[in-house]
Amino acid sequence: MDIVYKNKKLEHTLIFTNFAVTTLVIIVALAQLGFEQPLLSSKTMYAILIGSAIFFVADQFLRFLNARSKIDYIHTFWFGFVSIGVFFAIYYFSGLLWALNFYLLLKIIAKIARTIVNLAASGRSPAVTFVSSFIVIILIGAILLMLPKSRTTSSITFIDAVFTATSATCVTGLVVKDTGTDFSFIGQTIILCLIQLGGLGIVLFGTIFALMFGQTLGMRQTAAMQDLLSEQTSGMIAHFIRFIFATTITIEALGAVLMYNMWQSAGTLPPQIHSLWFCSIFHSISAFCNAGFGLFSDNLVRFKLSWQIYAIICPLIIFGGLGFSVLHNIIDFLWYKFKSFIIYLPRHHRHLIGFEKIQLQTKIVILMTLILDIGGIILLLIFQNNTSDFHLDVPDAFFHSVSSRTAGFNTTNIDALSPVSKIITIILMLIGGSPGGTSGGFKTVTLVIIIMAIYATIRRRTEVEMFQRSIPLSIVGKALTVVSMFVFVFLVSTFLLSITERHNNFDIMNIMFEVASGIGTVGLSTGITPSLTTAGKIIIIFTMFIGRLGPLTLLAALTFNIKPARYNYPTESVVVG
Repeated sequence: MDIVYKNKKLEHTLIFTNFAVTTLVIIVALAQLGFEQPLLSSKTMYAILIGSAIFFVADQFLRFLNARSKIDYIHTFWFGFVSIGVFFAIYYFSGLLWALNFYLLLKIIAKIARTIVNLAASGRSPAVTFVSSFIVIILIGAILLMLPKSRTTSSITFIDAVFTATSATCVTGLVVKDTGTDFSFIGQTIILCLIQLGGLGIVLFGTIFALMFGQTLGMRQTAAMQDLLSEQTSGMIAHFIRFIFATTITIEALGAVLMYNMWQSAGTLPPQIHSLWFCSIFHSISAFCNAGFGLFSDNLVRFKLSWQIYAIICPLIIFGGLGFSVLHNIIDFLWYKFKSFIIYLPRHHRHLIGFEKIQLQTKIVILMTLILDIGGIILLLIFQNNTSDFHLDVPDAFFHSVSSRTAGFNTTNIDALSPVSKIITIILMLIGGSPGGTSGGFKTVTLVIIIMAIYATIRRRTEVEMFQRSIPLSIVGKALTVVSMFVFVFLVSTFLLSITERHNNFDIMNIMFEVASGIGTVGLSTGITPSLTTAGKIIIIFTMFIGRLGPLTLLAALTFNIKPARYNYPTESVVVG
């Protein structure tokens, strides 16, 4: 809901001052928490925090008085008044410092969330906002990772910080620094936050917090989120966003609880594991977001005999890669079937409990997930065990097949795979998961559409058909564009990396593997990542960025000002093939 203010000049002044005060509070927090010795005295810090809190309270009431409709203002910004009451309650029970910190944290999160939502609905292309948000969060993450308290090593270069922040935000998992040993608990927490933000998207997170803090989505905000989430019905946007948030928190929490007892199965834990609960939460979020970051130097190799690896982490990876629209459709369909079973009604009265069917997208995603996972297992067992002295058993092949499709965890030595197995892994990494989830690659649905387009051409059909449905030609064109751009970026990046790393004498297969892992946002590596030159790291940074956002999103962001032509030229046939 857009609030109309009586004095526009006062409102603009408050917006600018809000930005300045919010920035000041963030800088003070970094100065106090990011360094071994705080840069500000306690007296100066208290003065700034108290002054900022007073300003935010005054800002709330000034805007209330300046609003034309006081009821609309309270309806939209009710959380601001509630937070003031919370401040006094915490001050009474816990003291001024706790009250200040909690109140300012709530205000800053609420303001950032509202800003993100308003920027997404500013009239610019949502793709521009989406791309820009990733760039901003990567740069902020890199700065935070360079703070002394974020690392255990003496220093970290800016390019290594950007590489780590990009890998975390793009949920890739390629590392130039060991996550467990080179970063402190604070640094690991920052990486974990980047994974969660990157997995769901900063714009979606901003919308989630805006809804939690009482903001209602107006028409512009709803249209922007509808475009970003590819949701057909605008009235379902707020519901779908809440579903994504609730599903993510539920699955990640269950995963953390179920894998809690796994970490002690490999004997004495390394000193960087500060808490078993943090270790469980970190790996659960990393698995569901298909990030592949781990706190152990050998990733999950030491836990390959634990049942949780296959019964907990693999399902987390698969659920994260299915896509939220597919999960939503499956849950709605199961709920409809449950209600039909519990509440027996004749067929002509079934409409009273609603109706839900398995959508075409869901059918394609589930079918391709099964084919790729099972097919990967079979191919790996056949070729790896017959072309190399290093053999895989069925559990290892199962985990590698699932993880290769953008998760990036490993229970085996990747460099020990035979060239044929590496090619199979590269194909799985490039395909990736499914649209609308946390996975990368050019996606399973894209592959199916291209296969069915070829099949339709062979059968001399004018339309692409599957499951008794026709696919619009515009979707077929997008699928061909995505695959073509993916292959183009893959080949160009491989070519450039082979030039920049010529003095490292890397095998071309390992270079191709690294590029595929980057553009597929997988994170598996043959071990060459830390040895890359600065130019090589920059190339992989760009491949991870392109792989996470998708070529079409970047293309839409770059061409959002281009208007479609309103004319067509005469058609003329040409010979192909």
